[in-house]
Amino acid sequence: MTRATTATTAAPTADAPQITAGGVAFVGTGPGDPELLTVRAVQLIRDAEVIITEAPEQRALVAALRDDVSVEVDPEAEPADESGPQILDGGFGDDGQPLTHANRAKVVVKQVKRGLRVVRLLGGDPFLYASGPEEAQAVAKAGFPFEIVPGVSSVSAVPAYAGIPLTTKDQREVAVVTCGEKVDWSRYKDAPTLVLLSAVGQIGEIAEKLIATGRSPQTPVAMTRVGTTTEQETVTSTLENIAADARAARIAPPAITVVGKVVDLREKLSWFETKPLFGWRVLVPRTKEQSASLSTRLRGFGAVPEEVPTISVEPPRNPQQMDKAVRGLVEGRYEWIAFTSVNAVKAVREKFEEYGLDARAFSGLKIAAVGDKTAAAIAAWGLRADLVPEGQQSAAGLLEVWPEYDEQLDPINRVFLPRADIATENLVAGLIDLGWECDDVTAYRTVRASPPPAPTRDAIKTGKFDAVVFTSSSTVRNLVGIAGKPHPSTVIAVIGPATAKTAEEHGLRVDVMAPKPDVEVLVEALAGFGAARRAALVEAGEPITKPSDRKPSGRRRKA
Repeated sequence: MTRATTATTAAPTADAPQITAGGVAFVGTGPGDPELLTVRAVQLIRDAEVIITEAPEQRALVAALRDDVSVEVDPEAEPADESGPQILDGGFGDDGQPLTHANRAKVVVKQVKRGLRVVRLLGGDPFLYASGPEEAQAVAKAGFPFEIVPGVSSVSAVPAYAGIPLTTKDQREVAVVTCGEKVDWSRYKDAPTLVLLSAVGQIGEIAEKLIATGRSPQTPVAMTRVGTTTEQETVTSTLENIAADARAARIAPPAITVVGKVVDLREKLSWFETKPLFGWRVLVPRTKEQSASLSTRLRGFGAVPEEVPTISVEPPRNPQQMDKAVRGLVEGRYEWIAFTSVNAVKAVREKFEEYGLDARAFSGLKIAAVGDKTAAAIAAWGLRADLVPEGQQSAAGLLEVWPEYDEQLDPINRVFLPRADIATENLVAGLIDLGWECDDVTAYRTVRASPPPAPTRDAIKTGKFDAVVFTSSSTVRNLVGIAGKPHPSTVIAVIGPATAKTAEEHGLRVDVMAPKPDVEVLVEALAGFGAARRAALVEAGEPITKPSDRKPSGRRRKA
């Protein structure tokens, strides 16, 4: 016979670990480029209830990842609640002075004790030339759990963005030195490659000491400031000349200095600072909803896009016409529906959702789209456009491929055309000429946005923008109306002939026109212009400048 036993739970001993509710993730934010954040870092930042920053610019990084955080600092931080995370400054005290490692640790521990999800942001990597180890030890001593999320260190990232590899098949050793008064430079006389941190203010003295250890005065040196950002600037020189060259270039911290033969590879491997639009400040006058993809594309070519809303999309003043048309669509009143913009697709979709309808209501209806972007918006709804012009993607291009009405083949002769209140009448007239009846319905209104802030208006008028990209005639009219005409030195890029004509009517000289009315093609055309301009400066032996660096009295005419 087997004796029955009863399972019991032993009481915890005094030495058993206690599981606490609080905890902190020490997250490395990398060297400056927000796109270098790890996937884990992004997830933690989005889920955090308390975020402790190290530098003021990290708030912008958080705002880019979370809709419930603005770039502006709230002077009266409230406890974390449903409105978003509490963001605290863990790098500087109330007097504006940097906090010691011990005081930084106190800030972190205080927040961890609240039992909330805490994220501590640290530049670069938390455990590499940062206060992460001291702060993590304080959290561990207090008995709370913590997590380390490595970040890309500026030690390797900044040289990489400058086109300087720290190792090659022939150069395998690297020494990283935090510069100060007590450094014994003789220890590094045989290191093939040196990476110097905090060397800007004393680079002349450091160079002299390295030469005194036996290094050649002609040893290549590169100093890169604000690396991995679009403000990055690199000066290449030699040990005997770097101090003077750095002063001439006004190199200021933060900067990373590399000493060694690997610097010579920058001439072939420089990839970031040689992007066709590197550092260009580009104005994006569009609706806020539509500017994201264009701005992302511009950043890919090294530009710094600045979005200025010039158009606000609003519902029609009288929604009854739209309501009637949607009911007619459901009842089978139309043979075709023609979408002339992404906004038209959005307006009809919102009306469907208002009525509790879905894409099944389009059964048996033919769908036309004015271009690929509009067709993509239709596809995102689970539908497929039956007609999209392959050539000119405009109302005129759509008419070129639109079939004539045939009584034998078309059971219904009516077209539903949801469009903006300012759309042209050409499409309607063309459809009538082809034998169709057209319900021309205002699905949305485009109204002029409020003027941008005064500094932006001043930058537009005085040529502080290098380029402006116009994606429609209305963006031209509205930008000029709310902010004035761009300076003659500013490169004007337009999406097509109609927009170019409007720009010229407003006294603007068009420099770039997309060969196809597509946002990505427009950005590529501007990048091509920038690349050609850069190549011409290099061939002429002139320094690489941006359009905003020169302020001609009038716009130059092309030959």
